Amino acid sequence: MKDAVYYLPIVTTVVSAVFTLLIFQRWRERGRPGHLFWWGLGVAVFGIGTFFEGFTALFGWHAAVFRGWYITGALLGGAPPAQGTVFLLLPRRTARWLAAALVCYVAIAAVFVLLTPLDASLTDDHKLAGDVIEWTWVRAFSPLVNTYAFVFLVGGAVASWARYRREGNVRRSWANAFIAVGAVLPGIGGSFTRAGFTEVLYVTEFIGLLLIFAGYRLSTAPAAATSASEREPLPQAAV
Repeated sequence: MKDAVYYLPIVTTVVSAVFTLLIFQRWRERGRPGHLFWWGLGVAVFGIGTFFEGFTALFGWHAAVFRGWYITGALLGGAPPAQGTVFLLLPRRTARWLAAALVCYVAIAAVFVLLTPLDASLTDDHKLAGDVIEWTWVRAFSPLVNTYAFVFLVGGAVASWARYRREGNVRRSWANAFIAVGAVLPGIGGSFTRAGFTEVLYVTEFIGLLLIFAGYRLSTAPAAATSASEREPLPQAAV
């Protein structure tokens, strides 16, 4: 049963692909707003990361796959959808500057991830973990990006949950609650990987994505819309 968990990222990748298509379809329909672009990009990157995890479970550990996984998963994490929330909460000019800074920061960090030697003696045939990186200081890039993601993605969803709860908007408040919890879960799973329990990450990634997907569907369900404000694409602090 434990080995079966290593194949869960394959299912997560499929769900991510469907979710990505739905978001970009809505992005086109609504005039290509910045927040939906970044959310679609974020879900796509998330799916690429879980694809690398599933590939490793099926075909074994490869250096190139590991580097791709570290960039899309451990480094980027929830930063792209958090940037989508930035486009909703902050002035467009500020959001664009923050987006440019995020892209530059991640690009620099990614170069070091691609260049660092890897300790093959620490590899596992069927799972991925960051402890194989020999330039250990490279791993220090990810906390800042993860903090950025937490502040805007989780913090924005929590703030919107509180707002809609005060207004008595049950649908919107539940949607934001699902998104907030779903965004936190992969981070919790990531902390277990540092203790050697990578399979916990695979479970929390899957459940987290399902919760965010549920929040998206709940907030965009046309049957639930009762006013113009109810027909917005997602809760104010989310997609």
